[in-house]
Order: sequence, then structure tokens, then C-alpha cells
Amino acid sequence: MEEQLFLRNINANKGIILKIVNLYADDLEDRKDLYQEIIYQAWKAVVRFRGESKFSTWLYKISLNVSLTYFSKLKKHLKSTENISIPEYEFPNELSDRSDRLYRAIRQLNEVDRALIMLHLDGYDNVSISEITGITKNNTGVKLHRIKQQLTNILNKK
Repeated sequence: MEEQLFLRNINANKGIILKIVNLYADDLEDRKDLYQEIIYQAWKAVVRFRGESKFSTWLYKISLNVSLTYFSKLKKHLKSTENISIPEYEFPNELSDRSDRLYRAIRQLNEVDRALIMLHLDGYDNVSISEITGITKNNTGVKLHRIKQQLTNILNKK
């Protein structure tokens, strides 16, 4: 995939990256770093994108995988992006009260549960969620039910 097409696809689907970044990174600098790392890793992996799924589904999987491993490793300086110009994004300092409350509640979940609920909230069905996460369709349904109960409890406490 050529660079311009890649950047158009990233731009069209940057909402996916931003949601995941907001779920897995607490402060602004970490969000910026994670955003850049996701794009960098997607660029490195795009040669393996065969078009068997939508670009957005592929990007979701890349974004989740990068997010789940990024903070568990020792932070290293970001690598050079090999001639790709990463699109800048101005992160808001604050989310709306409602969004902030929901993100804070979701951040209390474990990493896998965060990914599952975000995919669900983005409208992915259980089959797609299971393809992206590698969890069986039936287990996805059970986990989502439990996650919703857990989030209801968290939100009702406040």
C-alpha cells in the first residue's frame, strides 16, 4: 500500500486510534507517544494487510496489540518512522464530563475487558470481536455481559 493511501486510511479511521489511546494512556504525553507508536507499527505491518477484512478492523487489531504491549515494555525512545510523515493530532486536554466519566470507568477494567467493551461500543458484533481479539464468539458474549454489569456497578458508585 502506498504511503498516501495509507495516510488517507489512517485519517479516515483515526477515531479508532484515539479511542484506544484514551483508554490505555492516562496523560497527554503518553497519549501522543502511543498514538505515534500505533501509526508507526501499522505502517510497518501494512505490507501484510491482505484486504480480507476492512482496514478499520485491521487497524483496530493493530492498535489494541500495540496498546496492550506498549506500556508493559520499558519505555524506549520512539524509533525513526522511515520517511513516513505521521499525521499530527491535537489531543484535547479534557473530555466532556460524560465521556471522561465513562473512560475512567472503563480504565478500571483489565486490559482485555477494555478492548472488548470498546469494540462493542463501536458497534462490532461478537463474531468480529472474536476475530479481532482471538476470543471465541461464545466467550465474547459472556465476557461482554459481565463487563456491562461491572461497568454499571462502577458508574453507580459515583
